[in-house]
Amino acid sequence: MAATETLRDRIRQRIIRMAVGIAVLLAAGYVAGFFIFTAALERIPPAEVPVADGIVALTGGPDRITVAYRLLEQGKGKRLLITGVHPDVKVSSLKNIVPGEAPKFDCCIDIGYMAANTIGNATETAEWVRARDYHSIILVTSTYHLPRAMLELGRAMPDVEITPFPVFQDTLHLDGWWAYPGTTRLLISEYTKFLLTLAYGRASMHN
Repeated sequence: MAATETLRDRIRQRIIRMAVGIAVLLAAGYVAGFFIFTAALERIPPAEVPVADGIVALTGGPDRITVAYRLLEQGKGKRLLITGVHPDVKVSSLKNIVPGEAPKFDCCIDIGYMAANTIGNATETAEWVRARDYHSIILVTSTYHLPRAMLELGRAMPDVEITPFPVFQDTLHLDGWWAYPGTTRLLISEYTKFLLTLAYGRASMHN
């Protein structure tokens, strides 16, 4: 009886040690991946932006709309989709975000009200792209959001060429982020969501 209990204790301790070891490895991998994720985020806008069929701005800050509209004015796309707009937001309010008279706002912009998250943005964008028979888009969103947005939109539109265009905020401190609690929390949250999106994509491919 005593020998059996001793064997059980040894097995239990071995399982506990294995579980702790796995947890440590996972934690180390998470931390290492986080540093790689933050280091890979774009710090400056691209020097050259190829012309695409359309431009897509994901809501989440006025700078995204302003940058996307500037690309539209530069002729980088035929039309601009602003996806994820709250149903209570009027078109006039969005137009006021853009400086100047914004002559192309009335003719060349589509507003998407259906999306409530990044997955919804991808679905809404894919429908817009298919309806207009577009084959390439410029994706405009915050630099920290681009990795996850590229995954989701790429999954929804595997045959569409997507050119990322990062948007930068004055309140986001990518260099020396560890000294800014707000930036650190935001990056950790986005990195975690990115990992979940990546895992979900791999799971989908096996289903």
